[in-house]
Amino acid sequence: METHELTSILGLEEGQVRIARWTAAWPRLFSVERERIVSALQDYILDVQHVGSTSVPNLSAKPVLDIAIAVRNFEEATVCISPLEALGYSYRGEYGIPRRHYFTKGSPRTHQIHMFDIASEDWLRHIAFRDFLIADSDARIRYESLKITLADNCKTREEYQDGKNALIQELQAIALTEYCKAGLGPILR
Repeated sequence: METHELTSILGLEEGQVRIARWTAAWPRLFSVERERIVSALQDYILDVQHVGSTSVPNLSAKPVLDIAIAVRNFEEATVCISPLEALGYSYRGEYGIPRRHYFTKGSPRTHQIHMFDIASEDWLRHIAFRDFLIADSDARIRYESLKITLADNCKTREEYQDGKNALIQELQAIALTEYCKAGLGPILR
């Protein structure tokens, strides 16, 4: 896919608040990027998942692919920094979330990577939240409605993020409980 085609489907300028309708191109673009990541990091990673709103069919989203990468050990995962930089990613450190390696790609930003220990609650939360939104159309519609309202009314990205926090926390709590009850993750306290 040509760069100009990619930015017509993906891309968000720094500080901008914009929601795009879900497109089937997003999972296809993730699959291509996943293969590049696995090829570069196969000896160091345990899993690569498409997360965030672009991974949920029919959920409008900011047009940036969220990619979660699971590693065995957070400290040892620094070996992944150089190979990801060679793929065009910029390393941002933990970027406000302890024990997360965070990377961004593109200007405007088209991809972001969240790298966690596979046994961490953060890894589980990303997977459980995605799966919950795919399975529960009422929760998905409620979340989408809030995102669209906030995007239309918020002046800053921080205001938009803050406006989503309460609902995200509520839905993530339900998602984690259901995920763990189903035996798909550890019981978290």
